[in-house]
Amino acid sequence: MKVTAEKNEKVANMIFASIYPLYLNRLEKNGRTKEELNQVIKWFTGFDQDALQALIDEKATFETFFKKAKINPNAHLIKGVVCGYRIEEIEDEFELYRQCRRMEKLIDELARGRKLEKIFRKEEK
Repeated sequence: MKVTAEKNEKVANMIFASIYPLYLNRLEKNGRTKEELNQVIKWFTGFDQDALQALIDEKATFETFFKKAKINPNAHLIKGVVCGYRIEEIEDEFELYRQCRRMEKLIDELARGRKLEKIFRKEEK
């Protein structure tokens, strides 16, 4: 599927605080914890628990969320399909959408029982 400007805009304006509980609920149903979710988000964005809570409290949009994030340098290693979109095929002009799908891919892997050390990608030497 192709990302459109409208789709990108819709995701940019979504409130992170409204989606976070959905991520958490899904993970807890699969036996994972809030701490694990926060570890994955921290690896991907650099947000510690306090920074993450501040973004939730201020009801930051995904646009603000990703503008403030320090995306992990190994994020380009996150590949695959999420919601019908192949991450590595999302155009550069839709970087925010790509980052959102990358984070969802990590959360999806966590929900499916993948070990944290596998989720936290590293460059092969």
